[in-house]
Amino acid sequence: MPKGGKKGGHKGRMRTYTSPEEIDAQMKAEKERKKQEQEQEESEGAAQNDMAEEKLPASGSDESDDENSMRRRAGVEGLIEIDNPNRVAQKSKKVTQIELEEPRQLSRREREEIEKQKAKERYMKMHLAGKTDQAKADLARLAIIRKQREEAAKKKEEEKKAKEAAAAAARGINSLSLK
Repeated sequence: MPKGGKKGGHKGRMRTYTSPEEIDAQMKAEKERKKQEQEQEESEGAAQNDMAEEKLPASGSDESDDENSMRRRAGVEGLIEIDNPNRVAQKSKKVTQIELEEPRQLSRREREEIEKQKAKERYMKMHLAGKTDQAKADLARLAIIRKQREEAAKKKEEEKKAKEAAAAAARGINSLSLK
């Protein structure tokens, strides 16, 4: 896209276009600059690790904590030592330190969720057995519907028989009148 927007800027200058060669040169320069920065960070990180190891000969887990704290301190934080009694440092636990034998305490919400699920399962069991009020009402409604359907089926069958009898009687009359 040309520099200067759609209309060429507010001063009336002509648009200037960046050539593909210039773009490639800028991209290469940017990549080289990033590589140099990474190399500098790696060399500085190695130097800081060497300095930290010389200052604090301790166990492996402490070294990783010290390295992380050295990296976190940037700018003024590295110059000023602040001891905040309210700040709790989070220590990562190793797999060997985690105790799996102790039962985990459930939170209130988790306990309520489990109780709710158990109550729902109990209700469904009783509902299927027909012991709940809703199940009784459903069964009564189903019985009424069955009776209505049986009555409708009987009525339909009687009407069908009456039609057949009327048709047979009509055939009998027609056959007598033809003779």
